[in-house]
Amino acid sequence: MPKIKTCRAAAKRFKKTGSGKYKFRKSHSSHILTKKTTKRKRSLRVDQMVGKDNMKEVRRLLPNG
Repeated sequence: MPKIKTCRAAAKRFKKTGSGKYKFRKSHSSHILTKKTTKRKRSLRVDQMVGKDNMKEVRRLLPNG
């Protein structure tokens, strides 16, 4: 049997937590920050957790954790 390949694009975007969930960074936080409100920029700093509806797809992309 061949080895199961990890999707490298997904591996760069998602990290597995100790409890088995996956966290990710929100988009739109890297440039053109002058027109974004302080409240919006502050909320973009916080890491998010993958929802249960997308968990199956993320697990398939990252079979090795």
